[in-house]
Amino acid sequence: MLVSFRTLDLNLLKVFEALMTEGSVTRAASALTMTQPAVSNALARLRDALGDPLFVRSASGIRPTQRAVALWQPIGDALEHVRHALDEDAFDPRRTEAEFSLSMSDYVSSLVMPRLIKRFGEIAPSARIHTLPNTILEIGDRLEDNRVDCVLSVYVNEAQQPPAAIRSRSLWTVEYACMMRRDHPLARKRLNARSFLSAKHVDVSLAGKTLPTYDQFLASRGLSRNLVATVNHYNAAYEIVRQSDLIAVLPRDLSAQSRHAPYLHAVPVPLPAPPRIVSLFWHQRNDTVPAQRWLRETLVEMFARME
Repeated sequence: MLVSFRTLDLNLLKVFEALMTEGSVTRAASALTMTQPAVSNALARLRDALGDPLFVRSASGIRPTQRAVALWQPIGDALEHVRHALDEDAFDPRRTEAEFSLSMSDYVSSLVMPRLIKRFGEIAPSARIHTLPNTILEIGDRLEDNRVDCVLSVYVNEAQQPPAAIRSRSLWTVEYACMMRRDHPLARKRLNARSFLSAKHVDVSLAGKTLPTYDQFLASRGLSRNLVATVNHYNAAYEIVRQSDLIAVLPRDLSAQSRHAPYLHAVPVPLPAPPRIVSLFWHQRNDTVPAQRWLRETLVEMFARME
């Protein structure tokens, strides 16, 4: 069915925007100050006009069809242009009471959250921010299902790009070092590849990922190390290194500012892996949402260190 712009009720596009942004008929109705039956009725009219289901039920609410995803950017952009033309002050951080949710590891959280909370206190004092643990193999699903607003993480699937509906912006490159306790036997001499691989290692394997990325890199070169333990928190790995003979390939920037720093010795990794970049990920349905755009701009301004 060919839809005619002349006959389409443009109010339905606001409903479409709310459904895309909220991922739920109930939440869309609340955002539009409409009843849930009214939103359902508007969705039925949209489906009839566009000849597509547009949204299907999912465990967490509704999921857009491919047609809805294709329509979202031009419709979202158009509505945003109209919104800005009518109200240039659509979002005021000093007055907002918005709640934001970010998914990240304890490594990223340790670097980001202290500074971000301070910035919020200065420019968005009534806003709230919540963090969730990072499950790196579910980045796309978490954003698609509207479980979080943004993810700050390394994308681990080098074989593929993130799903088309997921946007990203590089923030910083992680600098890794081989960490060990200061009085470790290997701290007294230059660490070569053979000693490095044969030493006992601990590494961080975040939820949803069974093999640390560094071991995948070694395997690609026909090598393996003596990995005897994995944990799901970076701070736990630093503590293990501090209290044992285990060594670990860990981010240098976190160790330098942690309480473990006086007890740790860092040396270059004899077999350095390709650079790992922490990026900001979000769903395209939030591209034009003023509060979400402000959050992303704030994160990029504060933490992007890429040339």
